[in-house]
Amino acid sequence: MRGRDPLQAALDLVSWGAPVLSVVTERAHFGGSPELLQQIATKTQVPVLRKDFIRDVAGLRETAALGAQAVLLIAAKMDEKTLTRLYEAAQELDLEPLVEVHTTEEMAFAKTLEPRLLGINNRNIATLERDEGGPARTRLLAEERPTEALLISESGLLSPEDVRQAVLAGADAVLVGTALWQAADMAVFYHELQEAMAHG
Repeated sequence: MRGRDPLQAALDLVSWGAPVLSVVTERAHFGGSPELLQQIATKTQVPVLRKDFIRDVAGLRETAALGAQAVLLIAAKMDEKTLTRLYEAAQELDLEPLVEVHTTEEMAFAKTLEPRLLGINNRNIATLERDEGGPARTRLLAEERPTEALLISESGLLSPEDVRQAVLAGADAVLVGTALWQAADMAVFYHELQEAMAHG
């Protein structure tokens, strides 16, 4: 967006202090690219998370081959048996699985996996995140989190105040994409988000 080069944006984010990068590789609905992930993983020195609708072990193998260190596993997009199988297979491939939930039922099952990374998607991926979402979803589900997991509030965080509210609700980290891309000055906006995290 705003004519920004994704690779340069990734390099900039790292220089500003981003500890992890998230790269969308789903093409049809979100305009992502596996090739971009590979470029970013090669050119940066921070862990890279692959965001896509991974549904099988072949997708995990491809993720590892592209150079990602972590992979998104979306509870809403698979049954519990498949999620368990992919969670275990990711670990065998030295990929850190980020288990994403949106409902109390998904949270309840995710806890049985004892994940180290647990994401709450504030928007409904079943509608391709076209709903408003927001930190209220994090507030609703954070109380049910497993205490040993690092909790990430994802999607629908459009302002520093949204980020602050997500942290107050219990998030240890946030995943912000669209709002950064739409910002008039990405550097200024990123530092505003950092401040919101620090004072949440």
